[in-house]
Amino acid sequence: MLFLSDADIEKLLTMDETIETVEQAFKEYAKGNVVLPTRSTIMVPKYNGSISFMPSYLTGLDAQATKIISIYPDNRKKGLSTTVAWIVVNDPETGMVKAFMDATYLTAMRTGAITGVAAKYLAPKDAKTVAIFGAGVQGRTQTWAACTVRDIKKVYVFDLYPEARKKFAEDMSKKLGIEVIPAASGEEACRDADIVLTATTSPKPVLKREWLKDKVHVSAIGAFYPDWRELDTATVAESKLVIDDMEGIELEAGDILIPIEEGAITWDHVHAELKELVSGKKKGRTPEDTVTVFKSVGIAIQDSSVSNLVLRKLGY
Repeated sequence: MLFLSDADIEKLLTMDETIETVEQAFKEYAKGNVVLPTRSTIMVPKYNGSISFMPSYLTGLDAQATKIISIYPDNRKKGLSTTVAWIVVNDPETGMVKAFMDATYLTAMRTGAITGVAAKYLAPKDAKTVAIFGAGVQGRTQTWAACTVRDIKKVYVFDLYPEARKKFAEDMSKKLGIEVIPAASGEEACRDADIVLTATTSPKPVLKREWLKDKVHVSAIGAFYPDWRELDTATVAESKLVIDDMEGIELEAGDILIPIEEGAITWDHVHAELKELVSGKKKGRTPEDTVTVFKSVGIAIQDSSVSNLVLRKLGY
């Protein structure tokens, strides 16, 4: 059995190839070449956390993996990551375990990558400025992905912790070679943004429609409980809305479930699942579109496809 650490995986993955791999996984999904059981989650209210189990099998690529992921928002106060994950990769032919991987970094990369895929189809072609809510690991890969698919010149970052947004700005400006500016408020971050990314653990909206430009793309990935949301109702209701996968969204996406409960939208408001965009079944952004929103709670084919990429790069 092969054992891989986050550090091993970080040396192997680039964002452009991770985006390409995740997009291919959704194309396989559109063809029906996927076995995707429902994510199973154990809530741990005593410690304000959750542990989820995410198996999947991409039959066309012969990629099978199961991810175990824990989300503990209070970990930040303890100097620990809020999101920690591991992946078990099986050989589909024999069922034997091929590899056991740390998957905290892989999760951040594949989640950034799905935002990158969505931005390819939904963000303005001439997007130059990004706003990111959340200065954690996931905020970094979200920003990296947006800068990979669009010619971004400037990034604004907002986080409740001033030191976190300052450190984010220093690190990401060096990594991306562009100007990254700490913002004093969410409204300040959004004022000139063509792409807005939310990667927080907030249970209440961090983004308001009134802060957004007329033509903007929003990607919301932080909230995945039915009573949590990062976007206000107006942002969702006034958007062309695209989701990663209907089954998971119906169970977990408070960003959509709450506006439905309020009577602001119905399920008909969902324009498409991401697989319909990558397969060409439905259109992404059109000239008449103003606000586009992509909502993702994450699905296991992202993990199986990227873990398969890691093993292929190792010749394993």
